[in-house]
Amino acid sequence: MIQSFFILCSGADRDVLDTCSRGEKNKYAGIGATVFFTAVLATIAATYALFTVFDNVYRAILFGLLWGLVIFNLDRFIVSTLKKRNNWWKEFGMAIPRLILAVIIAVVISKPLELKIFEKEIDRVMLSQKNEFTVQNQGEILAQYTPEINKLDAQIAAAKQEIATKETEVNNLYEIYIDEAEGTAGTELLGKGPVYQEKRDKHDAALAELTTIKATNAEKIAQAEAQKIQLRDEFNTAVSTSQPIINNFDGLMARIDAMKELPWLPSLFIFLLFLAIETAPIFSKLISPMGEYDIKLADHELTIKEWSAQKALQRKILTETDHIVNDRVYTDIAQDEELYNYKKKMAKEILKRQQDAFYRRQTKILG
Repeated sequence: MIQSFFILCSGADRDVLDTCSRGEKNKYAGIGATVFFTAVLATIAATYALFTVFDNVYRAILFGLLWGLVIFNLDRFIVSTLKKRNNWWKEFGMAIPRLILAVIIAVVISKPLELKIFEKEIDRVMLSQKNEFTVQNQGEILAQYTPEINKLDAQIAAAKQEIATKETEVNNLYEIYIDEAEGTAGTELLGKGPVYQEKRDKHDAALAELTTIKATNAEKIAQAEAQKIQLRDEFNTAVSTSQPIINNFDGLMARIDAMKELPWLPSLFIFLLFLAIETAPIFSKLISPMGEYDIKLADHELTIKEWSAQKALQRKILTETDHIVNDRVYTDIAQDEELYNYKKKMAKEILKRQQDAFYRRQTKILG
């Protein structure tokens, strides 16, 4: 039962193989088993790869089974069309397109399984990449708000500097009129005279200006701080909106790209393993001697070819003979005097009838 199934997978002609020895059947059962298990691996690989794309188990299984059937059909076709004819170089030349196709299939099958085998290492690389993307994303978003924030910071600093400058001026005027009152500077006269009052008025005027500046600039600073808070909220919103895109950056292409950061040697060996599995049926047929099945299949095909050629030759001879016979028959008929006289008589009758009809038509026209 199992042997019959694997022989079916090998694409061998069952009618011919049933007449062969047990060893020949075992050989093609082994080839069919290779084709079958390659399709199974292809199904598993495609299911995992499509699961990373669709994130849906049922859809991934459905398309994975479809892909496995495609690979099975291709492998079965490749093996079944490669025939032994006791000419190794000719067989190898015929196998080159099939080997190229086998390499492509091996790449397609091995890559998703590599992603699954090195999943933990790929996750570590992708985590590092996501962190880099997060920092880069925040930097790019911050660059959009930095000019406005710097402008507001400059306005706040200018307002504070204006207040500080005015406070320094007021403090200096305060010291001047105090020194005048104590007689330690200015006129050096002790007491609150006219000069003291003049300096005191300047201090009071500057103090009033300072109070006004503080009130005005405090409002400016409060508005600038409010705008900065609003810009920070917009920045945080932009970051939180774009972060899920980075967090979901774990699709098939992202994982393949992340796998490039890992050492290439393990991936190479996995690819070579699947390449060996995929090309094993082809090379087994190439290196194996021409067996009983191959001889009988070649004899069967040659018999059909010769029989077809014989039928074509018979049809050609029959057609040529029929042409010769027809030529002779019509030549003899053309020389028959009785047939000639009869046809001449009928032709005369037709000409007379045509002439009479033409005469009657012309008479009616002329009135």
